[in-house]
Amino acid sequence: MALRAALSLPSALSVHKEGKASVSFRESIHFVSTATAKDCRKRDLSVGTIRAQTATAAPSVDEATSQQKKTLRKGTVIVTGASSGLGLATAKALADTGEWHVIMACRNFLKAEKAAKSVGIVKENYTVMHLDLASLDSIRQFADTFRRSGRPLDVLVCNAAVYLPTAKAPTFTAEGFELSVGTNHLGHFLLARLLLDDLKQSDFRTKRLIIVGSITGNTNTLAGNVPPKANLGDLRGLSGGLNGVNSSPMIDGGEFDGAKAYKDSKVCNMLTMQEFHRRYHEETGITFASLYPGCIATTGLFREHIPLFRLLFPPFQKYITKGYVSEEEAGKRLAQVVSDPSLEKSGVYWSWNNNSSSFENQLSKEASDAEKARKLWEVSEKLVGLA
Repeated sequence: MALRAALSLPSALSVHKEGKASVSFRESIHFVSTATAKDCRKRDLSVGTIRAQTATAAPSVDEATSQQKKTLRKGTVIVTGASSGLGLATAKALADTGEWHVIMACRNFLKAEKAAKSVGIVKENYTVMHLDLASLDSIRQFADTFRRSGRPLDVLVCNAAVYLPTAKAPTFTAEGFELSVGTNHLGHFLLARLLLDDLKQSDFRTKRLIIVGSITGNTNTLAGNVPPKANLGDLRGLSGGLNGVNSSPMIDGGEFDGAKAYKDSKVCNMLTMQEFHRRYHEETGITFASLYPGCIATTGLFREHIPLFRLLFPPFQKYITKGYVSEEEAGKRLAQVVSDPSLEKSGVYWSWNNNSSSFENQLSKEASDAEKARKLWEVSEKLVGLA
């Protein structure tokens, strides 16, 4: 029973498909990097000619100053749920570079401050701001407060999540949405939409919007096929408001299931990232991405699960599936998606193989359904008051 329970959680079972993807990625890099010496000489001559033609042209003072600012200033990144787990590890990984100022957007202000100090984040590299993703009013207040701070916004990381696998009955957000979907999807959807203009205005070397996904929301994986499987259906529950009164608290209109609600919310996260990409990438140059950093079996995300599961799941992932990833390593992977130039491609769902090499992973049929993403976007706009 404990073994079966371990498989039903957001796990990181490695699949052969992922291994293939990583090999293909490396091969493609090797292919692109090959060039003949003759080609190289041609390019050198061409570059030399261009330089000779433009040698007398100097950038204006304003242009030079703008480029200098891009080089000198720290980037500003907002990380939701940064008081523990993956969010905290990511905040530390970014802050430790000295190249980023991290806005730790958290529900519990004091907890976040203590957490930052406990892992040694230098005070000048972070700011804690209150954000409750289960309240649309709190989200709007956060966006207003951040804007009034005068800081630029270069990257937004939507990381925070609610996971209630053993809940027998649904709980709800301030606006009456089922808590898991209301927080993980609707809360982040509103936050990202409100801060999109701030991201557009960034003059930093990179501007990105990242939404953390999950292998358990992908039914093209072994872990994603462990019941209850993610399934949004025709979105009838979401269209009805997920309030458990006039409609089902589940997106597909079915009976409440805490584990499925989490998985469904992760499908929404991945669909939302792709819809952002389709609507805004070409126009704005913002990179939109999702990722699954691996199974952090010791994370506080599992705090609501039964004690026996919490005892057995970490060694199961470490020694049986080999999918275990420490919080520190997962944080470095998410930080990589935030800032690494090699991961700047938009519309990608990133994963890592057993050698910790990143690759573009394939989403399930539902998690990559463009029409469902469009409908999800439109329904979500109405629910959060944007339409």
